[in-house]
This record gives sequence, C-alpha cells and structure tokens, in this order.
Amino acid sequence: MVLQRYIHSPEVTGLKWRGWERFPLTIDSPSFRQDRAALPAAGRIVSAIAPVIISASRATDIPAFYGDWFMDRLRKGYVRWRNPFGGRDQYVSFKKTRLVVFWSKNPGPFIRHLPALLEAGLSYYFLYTLNDYEKEGIEPHLPPLDDRIATFLELSARLGKGRVIWRSDPLFLSDSLSVSDLLERTRNTGERIHPYCRRMVISFIDIEKYGRVKKNLRSHGFGDVREFTNEEMYEYAVGLSGLNRKWGLEITTCGEACDLLAYGIGRGQCIGYDIITDEFSGDTELLAFLHGSTPGSGPGLPGTREGVMHRLKDPGQRSRCGCIVAKDIGQYGTCPHGCLYCYANSSPESALNNYQRHIRDLEISGFSDSILG
Repeated sequence: MVLQRYIHSPEVTGLKWRGWERFPLTIDSPSFRQDRAALPAAGRIVSAIAPVIISASRATDIPAFYGDWFMDRLRKGYVRWRNPFGGRDQYVSFKKTRLVVFWSKNPGPFIRHLPALLEAGLSYYFLYTLNDYEKEGIEPHLPPLDDRIATFLELSARLGKGRVIWRSDPLFLSDSLSVSDLLERTRNTGERIHPYCRRMVISFIDIEKYGRVKKNLRSHGFGDVREFTNEEMYEYAVGLSGLNRKWGLEITTCGEACDLLAYGIGRGQCIGYDIITDEFSGDTELLAFLHGSTPGSGPGLPGTREGVMHRLKDPGQRSRCGCIVAKDIGQYGTCPHGCLYCYANSSPESALNNYQRHIRDLEISGFSDSILG
C-alpha cells in the first residue's frame, strides 16, 4: 500500500505497455524541498515505471532551460514527476528507455549535451517549434528568429535532417495578421530550413478550450488574437500546399479535427510509428516495443502500422492526437519563454517565478529529482 501511493497517473491505467509495469526503485538521494519530510529519504524503496519512450517535454522546454537537470537525472537513472491533476508523485526510471523525444523552441543550450546522449546509447530526435511572431511580441523571451534558424541548421547538421522536425505551432490570426501574412512568414522560414528537414507539423491555436490562454492573451494586450475559421484553415492549407511543391516536406497536422488530406496534409504523430521506423530501424529493442515482440526476433516483427498505432495510442493526449504512448517528465508552470498562448502555464509570471525557484534550489543543494524540487 505504501508503494502504490506514488503511482497515480492516467498514462498508466491498466499498465498494458511493456516496460510500464511497477517495480521497486531505490532512491539514491533526498530531494530538496521545504516539505522534503513528506518525500522518501535516500535509500528508501519506492515504486517506479520504466517506459521505453520519454517525452521531454510537452509541458515545458527542457532543452532550453532544464538540460543540465535532465542530464543529471539521466546519470542518476530516474526522475520524480508530479501529476498536475492530483498532485501525487510518480517515479520514472530510465532503466528501459530507448528513445527520448525533445520538444523545444530554443534547443541551442542543449547542443553541448548531445555527445553524452550518444555515449549513453539513446535514440532521440527534436520537435523544434519555429514561429515568426517577432512583430507581435507574443513569444517575448525567445532568441531572434535568425538565431533560432541557425540552431535548427546546426541540429540538422549534427543529427541528420530526419531527426529535426519543424513545428509551426500554434498558427493564429489577429486584426493585423491575416492568412496571407502568415503564409508569407511561413514561406520566408521554410525557404531557409526546408533543405535541412523532412517533416513539418502544423497546429491551429485553440483559445476557447483553455480559459487560462484566453485570460493571458487578453490581460497582456492580445485580445484580438483569434482562432481560424474552417474556411481560413483551408485557405492556409492551399497556400502551404503550393509552397510545399518546392519544399517536398511531409506535412501533417497535430491533433486537428479538420481533414486537409486533399491538400497533401495528413493527420500526423509527433511521437509516431513512421519517424521511429524510418530513423531508428537499427534499434531492435525500440522496434520490439512497437511491435510487441521480443528483441532480436528479426524482420518478421508482428503488427501492422495501423495496429501498432491503435494498440499504443497515448490515452493521456487529446482524442485526435495520434501519438504513441510516452511518459512526459516535464512540469506545467515552469517554462519562462513567456509565450502568451501557452496552455501549460497559468501565467508567464508564475512560470518565471518557478524557474527562478529552480535556480535558487540548485544553488543551495544541487539538482533535485524533480524540476520543481
């Protein structure tokens, strides 16, 4: 009963995925928190899961701000993740991790860690969000666009263009930003980076679903930012399809209800079967996880693409999300980029405060086993 109190997360309902079974984990160091007495001490055995795929992270920009913390935890073998919907802690072991998917708007600070990842024998790729909203100032703490593009090209040179995916996300309109304006900005960015990637993911902003997003936009002077109508989505898709006749990218949507297949834009998987089998075909353990087979069983791995996608669909994501199940280790309310459309922060100010707290705790006692300490 004591061990089970650390495992409360919708991602592990049924524990039906190989590697997500509970197993005992020995904590090697205490955590730094004012309420640390409520957490297990060093040497205490807790219950943990060991997922094959780690998402780092939909909830915060780990490569930009928490890369040193991530590498420290990788060396120590586990992280502690706090469920934002119940406040309970879950321990996540890297014991069986084969793939790390990094989500970032500024992975530049993390590039120096790439040799260590290679040495650790991990497969990984980057979902790189690259927007041009400099005129609006809605992403206030990002580096200049030219610098972010330079980082994109450097990552591609190091990893190969199949392992750096361009995310154009979220797409929004306003009184001063029309569909044609947005397409022109997409064209300007795409002309510079399309030779250095193979895939592009687009996503249209959701405002009405997220009260905190609407509140933050309005309170910071962006009340005119709005969602696309269906007609505007099709208009953008037509223009993007025209641009892509030159670029030749595989373009997909992220969790969208609209069907844009007629424009050469499919429904995609940011953490998906295609990129894993295309880019990491030599990782037999990773492929065995996909196909539900034993590592080393050879080319006859069972399971069709559609069957794998259905069996491994991540129930913790939106119904239209096609991602394969992965354990996200980020925490809401910790990204100081300050993007005013972000659903993961209650406010930019509180996220900045939490990041500053992370830095203060680090200076006092070193890395915690959790981003928030």
